[in-house]
Amino acid sequence: MSDLLAIAGVPIFDGQAWHKDAALLIEFGMVSAIVPSGDVPARAERVHLDGGSIVPGFVDLQVNGGGGVLFNNDPSVGAIRTICAAHARFGTTALLPTLITDTVAINIAAIAAGHAAAQQAVPGFLGLHLEGPHLSLARKGTHDPALIRPMDDSDLARLVAAATDLPNLLLTVAAETVTPQQITTLARAGITVSLGHSDASFADASAAYAAGASMATHLFNAMSQLGNREPGMVGALLSTPRAHAGLIADGIHVHPAAIELALRAKTGPGHIFLVTDAMSQTGTELTELTLNGRTITRANGALRLADGTLAGADLDMIDAVEFMHTRIGLPFEEALRMASLYPARALGVEGDHGHLSPGAIANFVHLSHSRKVQATWIAGTEAYRA
Repeated sequence: MSDLLAIAGVPIFDGQAWHKDAALLIEFGMVSAIVPSGDVPARAERVHLDGGSIVPGFVDLQVNGGGGVLFNNDPSVGAIRTICAAHARFGTTALLPTLITDTVAINIAAIAAGHAAAQQAVPGFLGLHLEGPHLSLARKGTHDPALIRPMDDSDLARLVAAATDLPNLLLTVAAETVTPQQITTLARAGITVSLGHSDASFADASAAYAAGASMATHLFNAMSQLGNREPGMVGALLSTPRAHAGLIADGIHVHPAAIELALRAKTGPGHIFLVTDAMSQTGTELTELTLNGRTITRANGALRLADGTLAGADLDMIDAVEFMHTRIGLPFEEALRMASLYPARALGVEGDHGHLSPGAIANFVHLSHSRKVQATWIAGTEAYRA
């Protein structure tokens, strides 16, 4: 068997442009080149695909669970493996298992599981997202208020140490409960700091971005809104060019008109990108799940607590892409970038992820003509086939 693999037979989108009558060359799990079909080296092992297209694999920075597993309920390397495999069915080739606000012991276990997953090179594992517990009670959403607390010196030290054991660490904090000095320390340690579950003023949120925060968690949800005299968290994000923001594009968490306005208002280099905020239901027929002892019900395209509070999303990445294309009206290529290149940039991993340029990890998806996932490849190996 050759070390060089040539994937051909369908148009290839590399993240910026389409290549027709071309082949994707993969060597040792990395993209070598995209070449005309007639220029494939003779030594290459050939794989011919029928119909559809090849697009970059999706990057999801907020995944609470999948395959029947919720990371909070099972912070283990086995759970991470199950979650990554469940989302590969929907085109996600790199993700951050996300721990919602929980105890110190669960946080320690999650970090240890992430370290083990990195050592074992679990396919699709990109690092961890710790969403809380240093949040605002006023914007707690589904997070257990009994577990929300300020960040102390031991928390800070544990997070800085975790950054050395994980390939990537994303931390969601509230701008008004974590100090600018703490944010600077976290950012200097290589942690991506995101603002979320926050009722911060525009001034406090802007100060947090100036201190080193670079992202907002699920834009519009669980944050102070844009007002005429107080622009709030939303205003601070939209007016900070370098800041990125995750978006739950299901038509339930954010009104389509608000999505359209935010896309018009956001200037670069930061981008709005897609997240699923998925829970354990992804890839299953589950109708009920449990978080911190509370029941979440799955119905009508949403996940809710008994009081109606949204609790994560009943969403996968290919459906989010389709929503942005068909409902919001984005060109399909831009919707794809929102699921691949832009989240990779937000996390600072765009050298390896989010595109199919030479030198990138060979993470890609074979979509049908109707834009359904036919197969998912991670590091040049098929991880899922419909």
